[in-house]
Amino acid sequence: MHTVRIELLQQMPIFGAIREDALAYLLEPAPSVHVAAGAYFFREGEPAQSMYVLESGRVSILKQWEGRELLLRELGAGDCIGEMALLDLFPRSASVRAVFDCTAIELTPAHLMRLYEKDLEQFALVQMNIAREMSRRLRVTDELLFRARMGDLPSSQANPEFDTVSLRIGPRPA
Repeated sequence: MHTVRIELLQQMPIFGAIREDALAYLLEPAPSVHVAAGAYFFREGEPAQSMYVLESGRVSILKQWEGRELLLRELGAGDCIGEMALLDLFPRSASVRAVFDCTAIELTPAHLMRLYEKDLEQFALVQMNIAREMSRRLRVTDELLFRARMGDLPSSQANPEFDTVSLRIGPRPA
């Protein structure tokens, strides 16, 4: 099972170019978490204490708006959620609910600190990869915000990068 977890991480942008031995060391103390369908990994506004790598299942990323939860996107096996918790000390920016039963690897800042103490170079690569992924997501969000202000939100079918299933800001132009 350990080899399967390492292979899963190696396919993710956040763990790209990280050596197998460093991933094994990072995973050694990381628990596996099971979340039943309909239950939450975490809710918007809660303290952020860890990130999760989905091994199985599917989750919905939800944002509160005027007393309702709006779907931002769905993620599945091989995706990570809550990675901002490894870089900042702010509360959760969205909620994550399991659509199907999920299994995930939970990684905390303490796990990264452990890697830092053992292999500074591999730790720095993980941090750079997280920053790159967050930057990529910020670029997508900036594009969505610009298009929303212009009254032209792209459909998720036209471009899967813009997976904004339930988000509509203003009427669509005729």
